[in-house]
Amino acid sequence: MATEYNRKIILEDGQEYYGYAFGSTCDKVCEIVFNTSMVGYQEIISDPSYTYQAVVMTYPLIGSYGMAEEDYETDAPSIGALVVHEYNDLPSNFRSVSTLSEVMEQYNIPGIYGVDTRKLTRSIRDGGSRKALICSCDVSLNRGLSILHSTDIPRDAVSLVSRKTIYNSELENAEFHVVAIDCGMKQNIVRTLNRKGCDVTIVPWNTSAEEIIRLSPDGIFISNGPGDPADVRQTIDTARSLFGKYPVFGICLGHQIISLAYGARTYKLKFGHRGGNHPVRDLETGKIEITSQNHSYAVDIESIKNTPLTVTHINILDNTVEGVKCERDKVFSVQYHPESAPGPQDSDYLFNRFIKLMEENKNV
Repeated sequence: MATEYNRKIILEDGQEYYGYAFGSTCDKVCEIVFNTSMVGYQEIISDPSYTYQAVVMTYPLIGSYGMAEEDYETDAPSIGALVVHEYNDLPSNFRSVSTLSEVMEQYNIPGIYGVDTRKLTRSIRDGGSRKALICSCDVSLNRGLSILHSTDIPRDAVSLVSRKTIYNSELENAEFHVVAIDCGMKQNIVRTLNRKGCDVTIVPWNTSAEEIIRLSPDGIFISNGPGDPADVRQTIDTARSLFGKYPVFGICLGHQIISLAYGARTYKLKFGHRGGNHPVRDLETGKIEITSQNHSYAVDIESIKNTPLTVTHINILDNTVEGVKCERDKVFSVQYHPESAPGPQDSDYLFNRFIKLMEENKNV
């Protein structure tokens, strides 16, 4: 192990955190956030929703089970950076084909370990998510602050990670055809829809409603993805044009897009929701779900009152909106990730609800 720090994090408020390099050693400006999941670092670093973000893992030991071919959420990870307390570069797992550091180096993702992640997480909770520079210790504080001041976090995250061409994930005897609008979709969503008997046609984020209608879907899915939902105006307009024509199901960014398309508003949370243990109440059943979450923005509950939407789920920790529906149009969405990866595995009922709406629509 190195005896002298060789990497550091500079926050835009002047705080510095020192550690050691793993993964890529490039310097990078990101938005710093934290994730409280105890497992699932492979799914986290390959989740496109973390584009341009440096993720602080609150669980202290990362890397111990390596990287498995089957567990990626995207083919090309686009996370900004990873910050951990202790990094294990000698994984023990029969499924592992490479170390976390090797994958991060391949995709130019900087990592830093040896950091006091408890102190850093508390800083993010108290001060909110903000810009951070991951760099060499040779970079002075004044130079780092100058870089942070002159560097904006890009707002093209969805267009960066969305599929550029149409792709089909087909089954032999599929019962339904779902068109999924890819805003940075996790692969486990596609796997779940396939498991439910759906052919899935994945289209780019800016595909028009007319193009989607020509694909003759039974239902529309709007995916998760990174960034501010207000930046994907084309997807919002497309969603609005499809309401009432097909059942629509949205997850995470898709939930926010659906809400905006109906006239609601969104806002940025202080430090977001990221982890595998967020409690959510289903207002229709009264049941509490322990959910997997990853988002910076939320839907303004007051703005829903002037729309045809009904709130279906509420976050118990801060009373933010976790789900909405429009019964008239057979549209519904949730802010959390029912397909997990990582996270609980008990939210299949939402995919079943989507299947039922497509069945009902076919029989009309």
